[in-house]
Amino acid sequence: MVKSVTNLGRTGAYDWLMQRVSAVVLALYTLFLTGFVLGSSDLDYAQWAGLFDQMWMRIFSLLALISLGIHSWVGLWTVTTDYIKPTALRFVIQAGCGLIMFIYLVWGVEILWGL
Repeated sequence: MVKSVTNLGRTGAYDWLMQRVSAVVLALYTLFLTGFVLGSSDLDYAQWAGLFDQMWMRIFSLLALISLGIHSWVGLWTVTTDYIKPTALRFVIQAGCGLIMFIYLVWGVEILWGL
């Protein structure tokens, strides 16, 4: 079995599973937020802030944020390994995408938890 240093799960089956699980988490988060927005009459800042002040919503949002990072990394890794053949260029692009994803994750944690 061929293993790559830059893939997330080290095996194709594990990457496939992480892609599917993260997609389910993202779908549930999207459906919940859509239902909240559509189900709230006269949605204002106080209701929105009240939702995100609850611990379970912060944890759910953090889980969605981590899932977004996993999902995007597996997808970008797949696309770059399929279509960018020069190893050095592929590594630079993957490193840049990884850095951007890490920055977004840290930023999201700072927003959610006020750290």
